[in-house]
Amino acid sequence: MSMTDTTLLERREQALGAGAPLFYETPLHIVRGEGVHLFDADGRRYVDMYNNVPCVGHAHPAVVEAMARQQATLNVHSRYLHEGVVAFAERLSGLHGPQIQSVVFSCSGTEANEVALRMARLATGKRGVVCTDATYHGNSELVGALTRTGANQPARPDVRTFPFPELYRPLAPGAADPADAYLDRLADAIRSLEEDGEGLAALIVCSIFANEGLPDVPRDFMRRAAEMVRAAGGLVIADEVQAGYGRTGRWWGYDVTGFTPDIVVTGKPMGAGLPLAATAASKPLVDGFRAATRYFNTFASSPLQAAVGMAVLEVIEREGLVENAGVVGVALKSALLARKDACARVGDIRGVGLSVGIEMVTDRQSKTPDRDLAIDVVNRLKDKGFLTSNAGAFGNVVKIRPPLVFSQKNAEDFLAAFDETIAEIDG
Repeated sequence: MSMTDTTLLERREQALGAGAPLFYETPLHIVRGEGVHLFDADGRRYVDMYNNVPCVGHAHPAVVEAMARQQATLNVHSRYLHEGVVAFAERLSGLHGPQIQSVVFSCSGTEANEVALRMARLATGKRGVVCTDATYHGNSELVGALTRTGANQPARPDVRTFPFPELYRPLAPGAADPADAYLDRLADAIRSLEEDGEGLAALIVCSIFANEGLPDVPRDFMRRAAEMVRAAGGLVIADEVQAGYGRTGRWWGYDVTGFTPDIVVTGKPMGAGLPLAATAASKPLVDGFRAATRYFNTFASSPLQAAVGMAVLEVIEREGLVENAGVVGVALKSALLARKDACARVGDIRGVGLSVGIEMVTDRQSKTPDRDLAIDVVNRLKDKGFLTSNAGAFGNVVKIRPPLVFSQKNAEDFLAAFDETIAEIDG
């Protein structure tokens, strides 16, 4: 790290407080982005393989122009009529099925998930929430209580968890239907809430279980889970902050895992960097929420949010980025699978579209998670000009989640760097 960067780090810790997270053993000082690339203070170029916020690419001219034009024209709070805001809400809800009709805008995934949970509680008259045991949905007191409950969070009377569904380390190895064991645990969680008088308001999941490590989910699990939740009087919330906006090669992650949500939450990629999030549901659900709360967010439902949000959707559709995510993602995952046997410490390759995980283990037989190795891989890739991170329930999954403009050429360049990294690790 240069003296300048060392000084900046010291100033950062003073200004933001020690412990504000930074990636990599040697933090990067990033000053510019363009397309799929980021540039540091020394002018070195990196391929961004992690940031899903600039989903249409860093500094996309159409988004920049829409942002500047609207800010130069008008930006106010939401208590005025504005054609752009209404048109954007209509466009967004129209990307879902008929059960999604209305939208509550906010500024972050945390806020949007909080709205979703409050909406479900108001609609059902119950308080209980079920999530997986390795999830993340945000940072507020309510939403943050769902993060890895039982591991680094205290138990709450209105929250229950169940093991996240996966095929790599199945709950019941050898079972005829691997989904059954997870559905049994989900049923236990619902029953526990009912016995304690909380009842079930909602099941909330990331549609592709991204923070859990992008597991391969047992076939038909989500459809059956949704049926179980509705039979108990609850609603199903799909957190599409990571899975949505074409990330999987489909518009929504729930299309891939095969279920129909009652409430859909979107965030990060919606504004390509401008704070923008949404909670979408049926009109009766949204009407009920608004009547009970009179919800208002100073910076949400603004003309600026609408202009930028619409520009992002138009770029995704005009440039075929949903299709690109599907095609390039399939090729990248296939190429990584072909390399799996070259390193006994690569336990699994999984994911969908441009959301891919490489699970690092001490050995393939025991499947013991190796977080240190994953961190080592991430740092070696960074030194070669490719930015990833480690994630998953054990922190041992190398997480690949680039902007949707990531190309086949970018993938080929990454694979060469990955091959070099594995060769270095193997000595």
